[in-house]
Amino acid sequence: MASEIDLTGRVALVTGGSRGLGRADALTLARAGADVVVADLLVESELSEETDAYGPLAMVARTQGLVGTESAVEEIRRLGRRALAVKCDVTNREQVNAAVTRAVEELGSVDILINNAGTLDHVGQFHDQSPALWERDLRVNLTGAFNCAQAVWPHMKERKWGRIVSMASVAGTLGGFGQASYAATKAGILGLTKTLAMEGGRHGITANAIVPGIIGTEAFHLANAAMNERIANRTVFKRPGEPQDVANAIAFLCSDLAGYVTGIELNVSGGVELFVF
Repeated sequence: MASEIDLTGRVALVTGGSRGLGRADALTLARAGADVVVADLLVESELSEETDAYGPLAMVARTQGLVGTESAVEEIRRLGRRALAVKCDVTNREQVNAAVTRAVEELGSVDILINNAGTLDHVGQFHDQSPALWERDLRVNLTGAFNCAQAVWPHMKERKWGRIVSMASVAGTLGGFGQASYAATKAGILGLTKTLAMEGGRHGITANAIVPGIIGTEAFHLANAAMNERIANRTVFKRPGEPQDVANAIAFLCSDLAGYVTGIELNVSGGVELFVF
């Protein structure tokens, strides 16, 4: 049996793929041989049409040039893979269905779904949590994953092969101080993942969740430095992880090497959930 990760002939759809974890995932899957659809709320050539409906991170991404949907696609194509940049709001079923339809029509299938799109800018103790942002976080972080999984499900069933990997968080397993909405949605991802695993197994579909801890993404570097250091010191390694650490785990779960792995919560957290002192 081959021991390397080989995704040749597979097509992956990565949501929130323009930056951070999503971009690392998309590029890593491409290096392993997959063709990739990079789906994101923001696409460079359409930024003038965007609104600020998704909060401060979207605004910062636009104004500071952090959006890289099309540039990620260019990088993937330079690797010799096929790639598409697709504008997709995961809360919008029409856009999600359109993204999947385009992937199937232009690339032939959707074999891999990476549910990475999410919001994490709603911070405040429980009594200060905004009802409007609570509802937004549910729509984006949880319902968005549901929408995407439901859209690719028939195609995976027909091909009798599929990989769904969703991004949870240690906030979903441990709770998050000042992160009631975020923690609740990430806990919900774990329940959704286990259900997809149970129902997908008979169709050759696996479903797993990545549980990252503190990862050195753009959002991490925009946050409070003192708080970042405090959280990093809770890890075994006393440092944040890198997006590539998460992407490596995802590539494994999407490969044939993980064909008998489903319904798991894979911590990529530097041991932050351990009793570290």
